Amino acid sequence: MAAGERFELDGDNGVGVICSHGFTGTPQSIRYLGDRIHEAGFTVRGPRLPGHGTSLEDLDRVTWQDWAEAIDRELDALLKRCDRVAVVGQSLGGLLALHLAANRPEVAAVASLAAPLWVDGLAGRVARAVERGGLRWLKSLPKLGGADVRDKSIRREMTGYRAFPVRAIAQMAAIMRAVDGELAQIRQPVLVLHAEHDHVAPVACASRIAAATRAVRTRILPRSYHLIAVDIERDVVAAEVIDFLRRHAGATRGDVACAM
Repeated sequence: MAAGERFELDGDNGVGVICSHGFTGTPQSIRYLGDRIHEAGFTVRGPRLPGHGTSLEDLDRVTWQDWAEAIDRELDALLKRCDRVAVVGQSLGGLLALHLAANRPEVAAVASLAAPLWVDGLAGRVARAVERGGLRWLKSLPKLGGADVRDKSIRREMTGYRAFPVRAIAQMAAIMRAVDGELAQIRQPVLVLHAEHDHVAPVACASRIAAATRAVRTRILPRSYHLIAVDIERDVVAAEVIDFLRRHAGATRGDVACAM
């Protein structure tokens, strides 16, 4: 998917930021936020997660550890260039950001955007059934209505898969469970942003993440749906994230670019 390729933006304040997209999506869904963070002086990397942006068959073959290892490699690469590195993630990307912070003390700060610790409805029932060894005949579930974005123009533009591979749903269930058990290990500053009308990740997930990580700030957005980094309150999200990064992952050597 041409519109969903990774992005790399070099800044001038000595701080790197990894921006991770969500399940079945592409870096396009976090690019607007990445651009705003870069304009604020940060070096930004927006990787494409394994199995995404190519084919459903590719996504069906990967595990959640493959996604986690990809973000881990991004951290190692940025640490060679920048004084400090923060991680920002939307949905699955938020889970990966929290997982990285729990396991890598080098992470300076983490922003969790609409991260799900559980899902309700059909997807949740399917995930539980697959984990019990059922539904082997079912290959995928259609993504009814497309991306969960209130802004209709943005929804039409979003690249990403139009279905959920069933085995990949089970991997989502596994990483949600793993991260839920790791939250108390996180010592870095945490920002939690979520939408009140999120139709994918229940808004109660935000409270659980904030409480377990002792988040420095939590904000519930009243108008957006799930993909808050591109939805109608995207500028509010960008302002919140940039202010958080400046406060908690600020430059340590003045206005000096990450080493080339």
